[in-house]
Amino acid sequence: MIRLLFPIWSGRQRLANLLRYSSKNSLLDQGIQVHAASLRMGFDFDLMLSNDLIDMYSKCGVMDTASLVFDRMTERNVVSWTALMCGHLQNGNAKATLSLFFQMAFSCLKPNEYTFSTNFKACGILNVPEIGMKIHGRCVLTGFETIPVVGNSIVDMYSKCGRINEAVMMFNVLPVKNLISWNTMLAGYTLAGQGEKALLWFHRMLENGEIPDEYTLTTVLKACSRLGKIREGSMIHGFLITSGFPCSGKAAIAGSLIDLYVKCGNLAGAQRVFNQIGEKNVISWSALILGYAQEGNLAEAIELFKQLQNNSKQVDGFVLSSMMGVFADFALVEQGKQMHAYAVKVPSGSEISVSNSIVDMYLKCGLLDEAERLFNEMPARNVVSWTVMITGYGKHGIGKEAIRLFDQMQSNNIEPDGVTYLATLSACSHSGLTKEGEEYFSQLCRNRWVKPGIEHYACMVDLLGRDGRLKEAKDLIENMPLKPNVGIWQTLLSACRVHGNLQLGKEVGQNLLTLDGENPVNYVMISNIYAEAGYWKEYEQVREMAKAKGLRKEAGRSWVEIDKVVHFFYGGDDTHPMIDKIHRVLKEMERRMKEKMGYVHGVKFALRDIDEESKVESLRVHSEKLAIGLALCHGGWDEARVIRVFKNLRICGDCHDFIKCLSKIVKVVFVVRDANRFHQFKDGLCSCRDYW
Repeated sequence: MIRLLFPIWSGRQRLANLLRYSSKNSLLDQGIQVHAASLRMGFDFDLMLSNDLIDMYSKCGVMDTASLVFDRMTERNVVSWTALMCGHLQNGNAKATLSLFFQMAFSCLKPNEYTFSTNFKACGILNVPEIGMKIHGRCVLTGFETIPVVGNSIVDMYSKCGRINEAVMMFNVLPVKNLISWNTMLAGYTLAGQGEKALLWFHRMLENGEIPDEYTLTTVLKACSRLGKIREGSMIHGFLITSGFPCSGKAAIAGSLIDLYVKCGNLAGAQRVFNQIGEKNVISWSALILGYAQEGNLAEAIELFKQLQNNSKQVDGFVLSSMMGVFADFALVEQGKQMHAYAVKVPSGSEISVSNSIVDMYLKCGLLDEAERLFNEMPARNVVSWTVMITGYGKHGIGKEAIRLFDQMQSNNIEPDGVTYLATLSACSHSGLTKEGEEYFSQLCRNRWVKPGIEHYACMVDLLGRDGRLKEAKDLIENMPLKPNVGIWQTLLSACRVHGNLQLGKEVGQNLLTLDGENPVNYVMISNIYAEAGYWKEYEQVREMAKAKGLRKEAGRSWVEIDKVVHFFYGGDDTHPMIDKIHRVLKEMERRMKEKMGYVHGVKFALRDIDEESKVESLRVHSEKLAIGLALCHGGWDEARVIRVFKNLRICGDCHDFIKCLSKIVKVVFVVRDANRFHQFKDGLCSCRDYW
C-alpha cells in the first residue's frame, strides 16, 4: 500500500515545487497549468497545494482567483490566511489584509509572526495607528513582539503613522536590535520631518557598531536634503569615498547624493557627482533633471532629458511623471503636450501614474476639456486618478462636477483616501457648497479607515468662513481633537478680512504671531486686515515689526506663454524688451474702462507712503498686469480668444477688479491661475464670485 501511495505523494511535491517556481518568477500561465494538473490528479482540497496556489496567484497579481482558491478550501491553517493577507498587501489592498485578520480572529487559528508583521505593514500603509495598537496589544499577549521581524514591523508601523514616540519606546524594548531596527527608526524620523534626530540616531547607530548599508545611507542623505544640511551631507559623501564605498555603482546612493546637492542649491556639486557615475541609470538622470527644473533652469532640464532619450536608457514612468509635474507646475502647456506625445510612444507611458500626471498637467495648464477627455479614455483608474480630476474641478470652481465625480468614484467601488476627501471638501469650499461640504466632512468623520487631519478641518473652517459663520469656524478650531497649526489660523484670518470682522481678526492674528512670528506671510495678512478697516496706525506697526525682524515675503511672479516662449514678469519689472509697448496698451485699456465703466484703481492695495499718482503707477506694474499687457500686444483684443496667465502668489484685489472690468470691454477671456485656484474672467464676471 505504501508503495502505491509513494508516486502520488512524490507527484504532489513536484506540483508544489512547480507552483513555488511559478510564484517566484511570476509565471502565471505555467501556474495555471500546474493548477489544472493538480485538479486532474485529485488534489482539489490539498492544504499544502492550496496554500501554494494562493501564493502563486497573489504573486502574479490575480487576487480574485487567489481568493476563490481560499474560499473553496475545506481546511485552512495559519499559512492559508497569511498567504492571502500578504497577497492583498502586495497588490495594494491593505484594507483587505486587515479585514482578513479580523475574520481570522473568529476562527480557532492563532496568528504567527508573519501574520502579525504583514498586518502591522498594512496599518502603516493605511495610517491607522488605533488598529495597529489593538493588534500590538494582542501581539504582546501572545509573546510575538519579542521576535525581530514582528518587533521591527511594530516600530515601522508607529513610524509611518506619525507616532514617533511610540516607535522609540518599542525600539528601546526590542530584545534584539539589528540593522533593520536601526534603519526603521532612521526612516521614521526622516518621514516625520525630524531630520536632526535622524542624524543623531545615525551617529548613535555607528557608536553601537552597526555597519550602515545602502538603505541607511540613502535615508540619512535624504534627512540632510530635507534639512538643507550641505555640510553634514558632504561629510557623509566624504565618508563614503574614504571608506571605499562604491557610490558610483550604487544607483540609490548616487541619486541621493545628487538630490542632496540639488536641494541645498549646489547644482555644480550635483553635476560633479553625476559626471563621476560610470554607468548612469534613470534615478541619477531624473534627480539631476528635476534639480535643474526646480531651480527654474528649464532649458538645461529639457536638454538633459533629451540626452537621456538619446542615451538608449529606458525612460521609466517616474521620470515621465516627474517631468510632466514640472511642466504642470510652471503651466508649460506646449512642452507638456510634447511630453504627452512622447509618452504615447514608449512602454512606460501606458503606466497609470503617467496617465494621472498627464491629466494633472492639462488641468494645471487650464485645459479642462483635454483633461476630461483623457480621464474618460483611461483604460484603468486608481484613487489618484479620481482625486486628480476632483482637485482639478475644485480649482476651476466647478464644485458640482467635483462632488458628482466623488459620488461616481464610490459607486465604482473605489474607496476615497484622505487626499480625495481633502480635494472634495476644497471643491465644496471654492464653490460655496456649504451643505454638501458639511455632509462629506461628517462622512469622513465616520470613516473607519480614513481619519480627518488638520487639512480637512482647515477646509471646513474655510467653508464656514466663506459662509460668514466665523464663530462656528473658530469653535471648530478650538474643539477639534488636533492641535491648531499656522495654516488653519491663516484660513480663519482670511475669512475675517473678507467679512470685515476686525475684532476676531486681531485675536486670530495674535495666535498666528505666537505660533510663528518668523513667517512674513502672517504679518502681511494681519496688516491687510488693518488696512481694509482703515486702521493705518496699526497697519504701520505690524509692517514695522516685520521690517525690524528682516522678514520679506516672496516676490510676486507671473508668466505667460506666447508662441511657445514663456515670458516671466516680477512686480515693477522693466526688463522686458517690449515694456514700453506693454505700458501703452495697459494705459489704453484703463482709459477705455474709465470711459465705459467708470473704473478706478483700488489704491488701497498700493503702498501707503506714496502719493496717489505713484500709487496708480505702482498698481499698473503688478506682474499679472504686465503679463496680460504682453499677451494683448500679441494678437490684440478685438478677437475672441483665451489668454492664460499664471502667478506664484494669490492675485491681489486691484488686479482682480482690473481683469474683471477688462473682460467686459474686450472679447478676450482671461484665465488666471494663482496660488489658490483658477479665475476665469468673462463678460465682467469671475468664476470665483469674488471670494478667493
